[in-house]
Amino acid sequence: MPTGNIEKLVSCFSRFPGMGNRAALRIVLHLLKKKQTVMGSFMKVLQDVYDNSKICEICGNFDFKTPCSICSDNKREDSVICVVADISDLWSIEQADFFRGKYHLLGNKLSAINGITPDDLNIEGLYNRIKSLNKIEEIIIATSADLDGQTTVFFINDKIKDLGVKITTLSHGVPIGSELEYLDNGTIIAAFSQRRNV
Repeated sequence: MPTGNIEKLVSCFSRFPGMGNRAALRIVLHLLKKKQTVMGSFMKVLQDVYDNSKICEICGNFDFKTPCSICSDNKREDSVICVVADISDLWSIEQADFFRGKYHLLGNKLSAINGITPDDLNIEGLYNRIKSLNKIEEIIIATSADLDGQTTVFFINDKIKDLGVKITTLSHGVPIGSELEYLDNGTIIAAFSQRRNV
């Protein structure tokens, strides 16, 4: 069994989502075996991300600059904003390489069980963003198809419906109870293509 800081490193990796102790141990063993080639570059990249990553002041995405590369891209549509609960949802949609608008990150979904209230989400930021920019025509609320996701859709719709923008949500292709980050690219594209009015 590993000891000292090696044991601490295994413990750090085992805290990652979906990562058990065995998988963490395999990663650490790989890093140790490839100390000269893999571990050095891994440490440099990790340090660079730690030192230089920023949260976008507009949408909430992680990047090395703010506004992020998506918000500052003039080729993307300013008139459409996709609202997501988490950065993993944003990255999943981007990986599908289909959506050409901009984003707004809520930070979570409403959840009575987990005590997550509207004050815990960046809904006020979305409201102010729509109100201050006259060019926004559509808000796509792309939360998961579970109870918390749908509760979040209805709350946001109630909050912004008087601002005169079209409000849609993802439609066919997203199974009930599913999380966006686990869907394949084709399913995400279908959900966006067939989105419906709230």
